[in-house]
Parts: sequence; C-alpha cells; structure tokens
Amino acid sequence: MSFLSVEQSLTGRRWVGPGVEVDRASEMMAQQTSLPRSVCQVLARRGVPAMEAKGFLEPRLKELLPDPREMKDMEAAATRFLDAVRRKQRIAVFADYDVDGGSSAALLLVWLRQMGLQATLYIPDRIDEGYGPNVPAMQELAAGHDLIICVDCGTLSHEPIAAAKGADVIVLDHHLGGETLPDCVAVVNPNRQDESGDLGYFCAAGVVFLMLVEAGRQMREAGAKGPDLMSLLDLVALATVADVAPLIGANRALVRQGLKVMSARKRPGLVALSDVSRMDSAPSTYHLGFLLGPRVNAGGRIGKADLGARLLSTDNPHEAAALAERLDELNTERRDIEAAVRAAALEQAGARGLETPLVWAAGEGWHPGVVGIVASRLKEAANRPAIVIGFDGDEGKGSGRSVSGVDLGASIQRLAAEGLLVKGGGHKMAAGLTVMRDKLEPAMQRLTELLAKQGAGQGGPADLKLDGALMPGAVTVDLIEQIEHAGPFGAGAPAPRYALPDLQVRFAKKVGESHLKLSLSDGMGGGVDAISFGAFDTALGPRLLEHGGARFHFAGRLEVNTWGGRQSPQLRLEDAAEA
Repeated sequence: MSFLSVEQSLTGRRWVGPGVEVDRASEMMAQQTSLPRSVCQVLARRGVPAMEAKGFLEPRLKELLPDPREMKDMEAAATRFLDAVRRKQRIAVFADYDVDGGSSAALLLVWLRQMGLQATLYIPDRIDEGYGPNVPAMQELAAGHDLIICVDCGTLSHEPIAAAKGADVIVLDHHLGGETLPDCVAVVNPNRQDESGDLGYFCAAGVVFLMLVEAGRQMREAGAKGPDLMSLLDLVALATVADVAPLIGANRALVRQGLKVMSARKRPGLVALSDVSRMDSAPSTYHLGFLLGPRVNAGGRIGKADLGARLLSTDNPHEAAALAERLDELNTERRDIEAAVRAAALEQAGARGLETPLVWAAGEGWHPGVVGIVASRLKEAANRPAIVIGFDGDEGKGSGRSVSGVDLGASIQRLAAEGLLVKGGGHKMAAGLTVMRDKLEPAMQRLTELLAKQGAGQGGPADLKLDGALMPGAVTVDLIEQIEHAGPFGAGAPAPRYALPDLQVRFAKKVGESHLKLSLSDGMGGGVDAISFGAFDTALGPRLLEHGGARFHFAGRLEVNTWGGRQSPQLRLEDAAEA
C-alpha cells in the first residue's frame, strides 16, 4: 500500500513508507536504549539490533578496520614499499584522474614526504592517454624509477606493466579483476577474482590506507616509527564519499573520523578548496560529495589531470589557494559543457525509448570528461543502467552507471572479451569503455541482452522510500542533529527521507537555471523552508512554481541551513504529490 495514498507523484513515483516491523523494532529500541525515536527509526530501517545500537552510533576504527593481511599480496606490497623507503629508491605514483585516484596518490605522496622522500606523480591525460597505465608512460617511468605504484588502476593493465622494464610495480586498486593478474610484485585489490569479496566495499584510497597500516605494523616490528596515519583520514573520507563507496563496515568509521580530521582545517589543499566552495559549516558527506569532490574531479575531466592530486598533497597554502581557484573555474566550465551534452543525450535516449534494460546515447565531440556525469543523470531519469559515449572520429570513449542489483562492470568486461569493445572495465555500479563506431550498435545490443538477464529494465520509476511523516513544527535543528548522529549517510546508507503532508506553498522562486526555493506552510502558523535542486529538469519545478494555491504532500531529506551565522531547518525537496 502506498504512503499517504501517493500512487503517482509529480515525478511519477509511488511513495512507500516504513513497514510495520520497522515501526515495532524502532519502538522497542527506543524503550530499551533511551535513544531518541528519530534515531531508532533510522537504525531499525538499517536492521541494527537494539543491543548493537550504541556501538553503531560510535563506529570505532579499532574494532571495524580489517587486518590488512586479509587481502592477498598486502604483505608483499608493504614490504617492497618499505624497502624502497629504506634504500631511498626513486618512487613514482601512477594514479587515476578522479577523486579516488587523486586522494590515493596524495596519501602516498604525503606519507613519503613525512619520511623525507619526494615521489614522482604521474596522472594520464583523460583524452590523450585514457584510463590506467599505458605502455609509453610506464616505459618512461621505469627508465627513471625503481618502484612504480599504480593506485586506483592497473588491475587489468598486463601489457603496460610488462613494459615497465627495470622497475618493480605494485598495484593498489579496487576495480573488478580479470581471470589473470599482471606480472608484478603485488596486486592488492579486494575485487580480485580470487578474493572473497568481503572487503570489496573499499575504494582505492581505503586500500592504500590499509597498505600504510600494514607498513606501519612492519615498521613497529622493526623498532621504527612511521607517520601519523589518523591525520590522513580526511583524504580517505573524501575519496570514499566521492567515489560513492558504500558507507558500511569500516567505511563508516573512516568517514566519520575523516570528517573530524577535516574539520580541524590542517590540510592546505582542503582548506583552500572548502573556502572557494563557500563552505560555511562543519564538513559533512554532502560537502564531500557535492562541493569538494566535483571540484577535485574537474581537473581530470576538462583540465590538467594532476591538479586534484597536487592540491590534495601540497603543504604550501599559497600553491593550494592557486590550485583551488583554478579547479573552481574548471568546475564552472565543466557544468556548462555537461549541460549541453546532457540535453542532447536525454533527447537522443528519450527518442530511442527509456523503457529498455539499457538507456544509452552517443554523440560526436561529446567531451569524455562529462560523459560519466551525464550517464548518472540518464540513470536517474530512467531508473535503468545508462551508457553515454563521446566520439572523436571513429573511436568513442564512454562511461556507464548502473542501478542496484545490476553488475555493469562484469557485463562491460564480457563485451571486451567478446571483441565488441576496444577495452572496458569497472565495478558493479560504474564502468568505462572504448568502442569503435562500427561496433557501437552491436555492442549496445549485446549489453542490453546481458543486463536484461540480470533483471535490468523490469520496473518503472523507482519507488520513493520514506521513513515516516513529520509536521513542520517537529522539524527542528535539534531533530536534524539527532538524526545526523546515526550517520554518516551516503551510498549504501541513505539519509532518512520524510514526508511533510498537506502543506501550502507560501512562496516559490526559481533559482539559477533549474533549482527551486520554497517556503511551505501548514496554514496554522507552522512552516519550513525547502530547496529543490534540478526541480526544473522534471515536472516538479513548473507545477510547484505555478501552484495556484493547491495543497501538496512534500518529500525529502532534512538538513540544517547555515546563513549569516544563523542555523535553521530546511527540507531538501525530492518529490511532491497533490494532497
């Protein structure tokens, strides 16, 4: 049965409320633990037993961080890494151009600098070189270095790693592994085919951090002391959230502790980036995912690939300020490029039909740096896996995003193995590919078949899951802070979403190109402000702007809005339905 009898909202979704079991469990938890009911609702929905509630609310790395040696090759990787440090060998870090790659590289660069070593940073150009190690780059690095560490890439790079003659290579990655591994010192990857997959939720920066934990253990066993690893957790938190790694297990503790480290404002790059992003409150997962992450990514998307890693690793405030300013400019430019590609891709995919198991679009000259973001928008619009490809002549570079329960990375790898792609890989929720123009249609047809076998495309718009209903008078800063205590929220741990029923629109204003600012009222003196990002990309914006005095049910997530030093509750509006 639908929640508040909403079978079809303004965005075409059915609203679904918490089940009777969740209500009962939260009530019992509130009685047994004396925790606020709002917190108990969140924990019950996550399936946390009452006896584990207090431990869940205070995640501790000491208890949640796995033994690094649970991952294959970890001991060998740390041993060779420390050998290079002791012998003051020349070390190069080859990283991916996204936030996870940049953060992973920064972890190593900062750690090595604290040990008195300067490593070489190499990040390939997205357009000229593409993702991951390539033969010329690895040959060049091998000629001048003793050890090359590939982070957030390398698991499928057999030929480029073999080309690194004269240098040892370590891979620290999390992307899906193939049937064979490159021939090198170590491939540490929780998503190798011979791993259990229990630690597959770590992003690359999490894997790098675990390698540094193992290195620290080996140093202590030898009577030596290494750098303070806790001070590096801001980088791990940024990567974990921005790479949309699930906030489960140790990731919860890494992000929670990392946000505390970040709030101390000790890392020049993150301080400068926070300032140009106009962050006016303590860092949260929202800031990492939507303010900081996109700016770090902007260099790799449309600018110089190494800007993000340089920003995150610098200890010079002046250099940090200049790099942050440049990344902010590039992010603005990226938005404009993305908007043009998004409009064209949505039109093309819509004409092809959004009801198939795979939604895809391809265009000449679409910038490779924005196709992943546009694929995300397509996925959200259709609730289906999406691929967006930009062609330059006969070669197209694309990116894909998947929905829960559909492994896109494995299907893309299958296409590459069948010869339909030049190359391709990734993980369950995201993948990259290169395809020739004459193989485009057969590749997309085959991918559609593979995804259909996994159940893609069987549903319409996703149901909107709600955690309950609140009246405006109950929405306070105190309530929101109580709920935040059950975080951090993000992938795999969504923030609770509430309905505010039967309210009037007191004030509505379009903000920017597609956002909507609202003031809502219950007509009896109670009210709350709301903001809806991207409202005019759907039917939500036009209908609420021209509300005509109608009453609506509103649904979204609660947040604290800080303005001019004052805090007030705000609804981040996601959907609405006529009451």
